[in-house]
Amino acid sequence: MPNLIATANPLSPSFAMPALGWREGLPLQGLTILAVEDSRYACEAMRLMCGRAGARMRRAETIAMARAHLKVYRPDVVIIDLGLPDGRGEALIRDLVLSQRRPSVILGTSGNPTGRASALASGADGFLDKPLESLSSFCATVQSHLPGLHSPAMQDVNIAPDPLALHDDLSRAAKAIAGQPDAAARRYVTGFLLGLAHHAHDPALARAAADAAQNGTEDLVELRSLLDERLAEPAAAFAQKP
Repeated sequence: MPNLIATANPLSPSFAMPALGWREGLPLQGLTILAVEDSRYACEAMRLMCGRAGARMRRAETIAMARAHLKVYRPDVVIIDLGLPDGRGEALIRDLVLSQRRPSVILGTSGNPTGRASALASGADGFLDKPLESLSSFCATVQSHLPGLHSPAMQDVNIAPDPLALHDDLSRAAKAIAGQPDAAARRYVTGFLLGLAHHAHDPALARAAADAAQNGTEDLVELRSLLDERLAEPAAAFAQKP
């Protein structure tokens, strides 16, 4: 695949259309996207969107994995979740903004209402709100930062990730809570569950995660109990709770 970046100034990258050209119905054809995302459920949504739009996507679950990837590959777009297991996504955004190998587009993503302001203050070019469901919204956000990319009109599609990905995320969180996490780990896992609950339209889980984040050990027991209930159900049963 040809390199899509044509720039001498890493702080002001420009985008060059790939030599292979654009095909009908593939508005992001030729793009390579790195998703720095710890949630398998959110990543599955992005993978489906990229597949529908013609982009190629790779995933890094942590900041360390993203840094290792970026030493070898140079994606056109990097989408960075703000809450990651080994630190804040804002730190990676700041580093990429100043990098000589700066991607053409750096986007933040989060289910936290304060995430947009935080990502943009760190230097991100734009932001993707969770839940990631609208294909046209996803494509429009990426296209808006790549003026050289053809922007065909497209019919919107709501993307529904595999419920098994949600089940895996909940199972991972339940194991982390069962391990008696310290304060830092508790902040991470409750934040992870808040974002996951928002993406999965699960207000009961969102309330339990928020209570545990604020009130500590007692509410962590209640959160663990709710996760056990969710994991006892068939995966499809809680994929789209009202």
